[in-house]
Amino acid sequence: MKTLIASALLLFAPLAAHAACAPTDFAVEGFKMKLVGSGMGARLSLAGQLVNHCAEPAAAQVAIDAKDGSGKVLQSKKGWPAGTTNIAPGQSVEFDLGRLFRFDPDMQSYTVGIADVRTW
Repeated sequence: MKTLIASALLLFAPLAAHAACAPTDFAVEGFKMKLVGSGMGARLSLAGQLVNHCAEPAAAQVAIDAKDGSGKVLQSKKGWPAGTTNIAPGQSVEFDLGRLFRFDPDMQSYTVGIADVRTW
């Protein structure tokens, strides 16, 4: 029985570490959309800073929705700005996820949020 309990603790230990920080512990600051170039060479810049307000080092996945004038989502993308590196408490990383999107002139607004959090 003790072996079963010890096995269960080892199995769920990574989940406990995963739950230490939540999406609400991260913030996106200074998010800006900019069109770089023109014509067929135009590309989007969707840049900002991801800030860790958690008490522990962790990483967060940023989600961006590109919407048309009526609010309909045209494209959605997610990315890990720090890759597989944890961000220290109180620190930030800059990101630009525009390269993940295909430019569409119907895109009128963008929403950005935190989709997931984990420790590496």
